[in-house]
Amino acid sequence: MKKLIMFGALVFALNGCSIFGGESAEDAAARDAAAARSAITAAEDALKKARSVDGEWRDSRKKILKKAKAAASKGDFKKAVELANEAKFQADAGYAQAMEQKDAGPWLF
Repeated sequence: MKKLIMFGALVFALNGCSIFGGESAEDAAARDAAAARSAITAAEDALKKARSVDGEWRDSRKKILKKAKAAASKGDFKKAVELANEAKFQADAGYAQAMEQKDAGPWLF
């Protein structure tokens, strides 16, 4: 009897406690969609910030963010998050580059 109880507890633990409020497929899809929306919004905000100092890189908005939005609309949320994070990285790097070089001028001997 003890072995049966231990086996039941093990199965319950490995099952992820799905009997008592485990995540359904709809919940997982909603969570993934929310993560994609959040990543895209963060990328858009970072791109706006980079554009404000003329530091937006060429492909960040027109190619990468556009592909992220297309992937999200097709339901490929993992790819959408990856692309949105890449666009955000490029926006942050463009902003940092613009701020670092804002006082740059010709080098005189």
